Amino acid sequence: MNILIDTCTFLWIITNDPALSADAKQIFLDIENSVFLSTVSTWEIAVKHSLGKLPLPQAPDAYIPRQRKNHGIDILPLSEEATLQLPRLPALHRDPFDRMMICQCIAHSMAILTPDEQIRQYPVRSLW
Repeated sequence: MNILIDTCTFLWIITNDPALSADAKQIFLDIENSVFLSTVSTWEIAVKHSLGKLPLPQAPDAYIPRQRKNHGIDILPLSEEATLQLPRLPALHRDPFDRMMICQCIAHSMAILTPDEQIRQYPVRSLW
C-alpha cells in the first residue's frame, strides 16, 4: 500500500516520539508498504522552523532529507493533478497543509497515516 505520512507523524517517527501509536509504528515498519513524505510537509516544517515554532537540530534543508533517507521514506512532489482536487474538498479542515495532503492522497490513491481526526472526515483512507 502507498502511504502518505502527515507532518506530525514524520516528526514523531524520526524522533521516536511516544505519541506515535503502536499501530502507526507497525504500519510504517511494514515492508509491504511504500511510505512517502509530501513536499507540502517539508514546506510546513521549513515555515514553522523559520518562525521559531519548530526547533530542529539542523537547518531543515539538511535535516529533512537526511532523516527521510535514514528512515526509508520517499518524497512525494506536489503535482498539478493534486492541487486541482482542492475545489472538490468540503471545508472541514482549515489547515492548508493538511488540505493539500488530502488532495495528494485523492489524486494518487494513497492512504494517509495521521492522528488528525479532522482529516479522517475526508474521503481518503486514513490509518492510525
